[in-house]
Amino acid sequence: MSTSTGSAGTRRVNVAAARRRQGLADGWKEFARNRAGLAGLVVLLAVIALAAVVPLFAPASVLDVTQVTAGRNEPPSLANPLGTDPAGRSVLALLIWGARISLVVGFAATLVSMVIGTVMGMAAGHFTGATQAVLMRLIDFFLVVPGLVLAIVLSSIIGPGVATIVVAIGVTSWAGTARLVRSQTLTVEARPYIERAWALGASDAHVVGRHVLPAVMPLVLANTTLTVGSAIIAESTLAFLGLGDPSSVSWGGMLKSALDTGAATGGYWWYVLPPGLAIVLVVLSFTLVGRALESVINPTLRGR
Repeated sequence: MSTSTGSAGTRRVNVAAARRRQGLADGWKEFARNRAGLAGLVVLLAVIALAAVVPLFAPASVLDVTQVTAGRNEPPSLANPLGTDPAGRSVLALLIWGARISLVVGFAATLVSMVIGTVMGMAAGHFTGATQAVLMRLIDFFLVVPGLVLAIVLSSIIGPGVATIVVAIGVTSWAGTARLVRSQTLTVEARPYIERAWALGASDAHVVGRHVLPAVMPLVLANTTLTVGSAIIAESTLAFLGLGDPSSVSWGGMLKSALDTGAATGGYWWYVLPPGLAIVLVVLSFTLVGRALESVINPTLRGR
């Protein structure tokens, strides 16, 4: 009897695993049909790969102003394809090294934002009464207050630095995710199988952890790619305002340096355009990937 029960349980696990694999395969096929999303994914993978291997062909020593051999503000050439900055460093090396900070801050701040937004959204959708009222007013507060202004205030209080930017962006950008997750939570908990779970004596933790969370996670993951782009823009803005780590290189820091050293007004376009275009390209790629993922999760968006 126990052997047959164990075999049946194994078969159910295998069937569930096969369904998950088939679902992932179908999702990838649908994603691959979206050429814009696929192009955005290729660009993101290329940028991430370059940022990961940059120490192999451009060690950190090339960023040391005491070891540079090139002249200041040199235009693009074979030796320096994107020219040099006001300190004589290669703009191409700065650009790739800057991708590291911008991507790390973007992903880390998005992770903080997604965790807070998911927890708050599920709680606001699951609980009722005074708890729901308090959570909704808190979400509304963060929706109304300009996130960038609040991030600037937090950065000014805590002090400049990469960790400060991550915390400031993450703590101020979760409200939109919370509203989205709350709506999905209300939809999920209105389904018949949730009512059966309540009738069988399921606890709040069981309903939220076993039923609501798996149902909202695909939506959260799709929204994550869109949030990363916003986080990168916020990081660049804060770094441009001087609230980043002055000892590290980021795209926003490069733009601030270009302004402070007069490169932006002196005609040294090779130091101004690359970081700006890099921000636009990466944010656009994240947006395209996010839209493609939305069409996979929500079939009603396909063909638009």
